[in-house]
Amino acid sequence: MADTAVVEKKAKEPLFSKKNRQLMVDPLDDQNPITVQVLGICSALAITTQAMNAVVMTISVMFVLMAGNVIVSLMRNGIPDRIRIIVQLVVVASLVILVDQVLKAFMYDVSKQLSVFVGLIITNCIIMGRLEAFALGNKPWPSLLDGFGNAVGYGAILIIVGVFREILGSGKLFGIALLGDAAEKTGLYGMGYMNNNLVILPPMALIFVGIIIWIQRARNKSLIEAH
Repeated sequence: MADTAVVEKKAKEPLFSKKNRQLMVDPLDDQNPITVQVLGICSALAITTQAMNAVVMTISVMFVLMAGNVIVSLMRNGIPDRIRIIVQLVVVASLVILVDQVLKAFMYDVSKQLSVFVGLIITNCIIMGRLEAFALGNKPWPSLLDGFGNAVGYGAILIIVGVFREILGSGKLFGIALLGDAAEKTGLYGMGYMNNNLVILPPMALIFVGIIIWIQRARNKSLIEAH
């Protein structure tokens, strides 16, 4: 009797399996692109004078990173190794141009405040790093989750820094006065509080990021380097 070949059908991995959930969770803490991998620092320092700018930059990077990861993942088996970086740059540049045009069309004032930094998303180390290190070797769905997790991890730091800098620098949050009216001396201004213009300067953003890194390592000892 001929042997019967038994082919065991491989169980399909759930969309949000433990492995896939880790792709979204790890960049929030243990593998945060800014505080652990020290990537994307330039935009974190430059555009966090207002919380709204941080939110818009976060959404922009999220779109580019998620869409870029999926597109490169879909093309991964057809991209010659010698030109893979060029292909990745073309994909990212196309997505960034799309984001830039949308911002100019619907949020022109914000696009002027973000200035060249929207265009510089092309050179964001986080995006090129994820395309090269993850999307080129994985399927579209894990790549989408990886892009989402890293964008959220990046954006969380930007928004935290942006919130503190806007409140301490101008007494506002998302343009809404929280500490009173500085001109009419109401609220905290009536008690002698003055806006701290030093907080608006880029070096203070670096200090805020440093404080976040210090707090994160104090809470998570595994992130402390041996030397």
